Amino acid sequence: MRKNKMFVEDVVAPVVEVAAIDPVALSADGPLVVVTEEAGERLDRFLARRLPEHSRTRLKALVLEGHVRVGDKVATDPGAKLAVGALVAILLPEAAPPEPAGEPIPLVVVYEDDDLLVIDKPAGLVVHPASGHETGTLVNALIAHCGDSLSGIGGVKRPGIVHRLDKDTSGLLVVAKNDFAHKRLADQFADHGRTGPLQRAYSALVWGVPSRPHGAIDAPIDRSNTHRERMAVVKPGKGREAITHFSVEETFVDREGAPVAALVTCRLETGRTHQIRVHMAHIGHALLGDPVYGSGMRTKATRLDEPARRAVETFPRQALHARELGFLHPRSKQELLFESNPPEDFSVLISALR
Repeated sequence: MRKNKMFVEDVVAPVVEVAAIDPVALSADGPLVVVTEEAGERLDRFLARRLPEHSRTRLKALVLEGHVRVGDKVATDPGAKLAVGALVAILLPEAAPPEPAGEPIPLVVVYEDDDLLVIDKPAGLVVHPASGHETGTLVNALIAHCGDSLSGIGGVKRPGIVHRLDKDTSGLLVVAKNDFAHKRLADQFADHGRTGPLQRAYSALVWGVPSRPHGAIDAPIDRSNTHRERMAVVKPGKGREAITHFSVEETFVDREGAPVAALVTCRLETGRTHQIRVHMAHIGHALLGDPVYGSGMRTKATRLDEPARRAVETFPRQALHARELGFLHPRSKQELLFESNPPEDFSVLISALR
């Protein structure tokens, strides 16, 4: 384990006469031949199985755009059934230029190869462009950093965001450079590590001390009905499954010597929006500095001595750091494990609480 402590002839489907496809530009290994056991299979499923380096969504789009030929005709129906002996050829167009534009934003790159890179994201950096954050994002920075090494995800030269961290959460994040890596990494995150080596551990500073030294929070999460910008725990059978495992690493006391806060390790079994922040608040232990789920806990800072109180009140974000990330490399199948020390602001806050 590597550890980086940063620290197709006839088809039952509509066809159009081919004119724009150059046969010499078709798949490098030549047309794909439909064998007996594949007879009657849908065109999009056939392509997805034969060309696993591309997502089924991407292949379906190529069919609809007229880039797939069955025999001497262009097939435009992804659901077309294939006949034995049919020859299927695909033209992969050049990836479109990057969107959005690259920006020279400094990055801490923990690991990089031809398929992926692992970033130690600072707090305050938005991952993906969105309303209000059209520029200055991690995606802008990655486009500038990767340049021509991006081979095109979904037909566009852009980085593949497999998972995200909130703007004000710091720590490790893996990004794909091509469709092959993106599909396989996405599959690992969708599986949540239940059948593979995916690992995600976070350090969190929370108000109060959980009654047990370790435990699991199994509570579904959905968007709040009252505050649409927030997520919330909902009744069983509603929302999406969400499971967080936690363990108490250190406790901190107030001026009277009573427990007031704790350093907790949270390990994700699922990956929902704001999952750790929502789950810890749900059990009465919201994160320090969390303006959305922990605003009601701010008065607890008055129990601290002056240096600690000042450190807590001036901490500008939720106290959450993605410190560990492990996964199976999509091409080499090597298990990779990366670790990141907490950033300076997080370490200073811990020292003040001690």
